[in-house]
Amino acid sequence: MPSAETRAAQKERTRTELTERRRSYAQAQLEAFAEQLATVVLDVPEVQDADTVGCYVGVDEEPGTLALLDALKEAGKTVLVPITNPDMTLDWAEYTGPDDLAEARFGLLEPVTSRLGTAAIKAANVVLLPATAVDATGVRLGRGGGCYDRVLAMLPDSVVTCALLYPDEVLDELPTEPHDKKVQLAATPAGVVRFD
Repeated sequence: MPSAETRAAQKERTRTELTERRRSYAQAQLEAFAEQLATVVLDVPEVQDADTVGCYVGVDEEPGTLALLDALKEAGKTVLVPITNPDMTLDWAEYTGPDDLAEARFGLLEPVTSRLGTAAIKAANVVLLPATAVDATGVRLGRGGGCYDRVLAMLPDSVVTCALLYPDEVLDELPTEPHDKKVQLAATPAGVVRFD
């Protein structure tokens, strides 16, 4: 069995490889993926039934979410988006539209509206998370900062969690560590994968 150090190195290598693949997509393809992903997510029954949805604001090589955020808002959902605190925990604010987003640390786009606190995400029915990949059991590989592992650890069991991915990012297996958390769903432009 690999040591924790070896697993951490394997995770970083996997992140690097997948990030490079993401960077190889043309801008037009990324925009098409974002539109397809929004359509797929809006068709998920749990999302349709949700009153409150938590969702990240995609930047850089992450799957784009602006079209999805706007569509969720237009569907009458309360949409919570994250603000990264100095201690790498996530605060939350209500998404009111792209005009209320500003560039923040790490090149993130974050809301300039009132903060609701780190526990606000517990009120969500569904949380849509960024991921670099998800394995066949639902274990999520993030970007390495641990922000969303902490969010996943605090959510009630009733909250549906879904990673947003590009095609071919649901993998048979990933190197994992004890702190890695599972999601219940993964959405790609091609559809949704459900994990037991």
